[in-house]
Amino acid sequence: MVTSQNLIKNPSFEEFENCPEQLGNFEEDVQNWSTPTIGSTDYFNGCSTAMGTPKNFNGTQPADFGVGYAGLYLYAPGDYREYLQAELTETLVKGKKYKISFYISLAERSDFAIKEFGVLFSKNVLHFPIRKELSKMHLYKDRDNEYNLMEIGYSNFYSDTQDWILIHTEFKAKGNENFVSIGNFKNNKRTRLFKTKRNAKQGAYYYVDMVLLESAEPADFVEKPLSITAKSSSGSFELDKTHVFENVLFDFDEYQLLETAKKEMQRIYDYLKEDGTLYIAINGHTDSVGSEAYNLSLSNKRAEAVSNYLIQLGLVDSRIFWKGQGGLKPIASNASEEGRRKNRRVEFTISKKE
Repeated sequence: MVTSQNLIKNPSFEEFENCPEQLGNFEEDVQNWSTPTIGSTDYFNGCSTAMGTPKNFNGTQPADFGVGYAGLYLYAPGDYREYLQAELTETLVKGKKYKISFYISLAERSDFAIKEFGVLFSKNVLHFPIRKELSKMHLYKDRDNEYNLMEIGYSNFYSDTQDWILIHTEFKAKGNENFVSIGNFKNNKRTRLFKTKRNAKQGAYYYVDMVLLESAEPADFVEKPLSITAKSSSGSFELDKTHVFENVLFDFDEYQLLETAKKEMQRIYDYLKEDGTLYIAINGHTDSVGSEAYNLSLSNKRAEAVSNYLIQLGLVDSRIFWKGQGGLKPIASNASEEGRRKNRRVEFTISKKE
């Protein structure tokens, strides 16, 4: 079974070396990320009071994926620029199609919004001792490197200062891509932008979160025999078999129970209540978006949410065991939104105490 996986480590900036305490310390603070120039890219995390979320020096922006995100200037006076850089988990395959996506939100105190985001893949890691735009002039001075540069084009939603906006593009790999950098690779004169304020003089500062790089080709996914669902005409459940909660599916990056789940939970509770020798084991699952550590944490929360609801209904907590499995056990292909939705699930097994 082959599933589409994210080739970016720590995609939502949750894993860090240091809880951020000052501006411009992104490279030192965040695991698996760096900066290709000496521009002062920022890191925000809810663990910090100085560089926390949702409030920071450029406005207010709640995190949508955990509690951390990056912040950087894509346009500023004097051609000042900031960037993000990550090493891929594997070299891209020549001729294969990939999709890169990430979420952005324009900081409230920005005076401009840009109309294009640049994405640069490189064979070797980049490090240029400059604070201005990382232009082709700089890039091609490094003759040992190879590049694949693309832009994600215009959208009015790039000026949104409240919501996280998903931007993405598909491309064909050259087969030499080992690193990816995100930012604006044009100088001020060539940058397409528009003003967000009447007397605009400052820059365009964006928050970035959840960077996803995956195959854009159909995954070679073999559907495993689906475990028995919770629907049962007799009102009973086969013991020691894995069942999937039919209606206990979760919104992306969420672990709150949906209303559609509660009738089904009530029916399972009623079944368990009739026989005090039965106990239930609950396993939470996620799709493949996000790091393994983050998905494990999220799946734990999903399993715990189901467990807590059964306890709320009246089931004794000693009859419940729960655990998160992360995104390692999909039941559908993660290459489509429908498949990812199915994978955001909770399974259970009912057994009898010996």
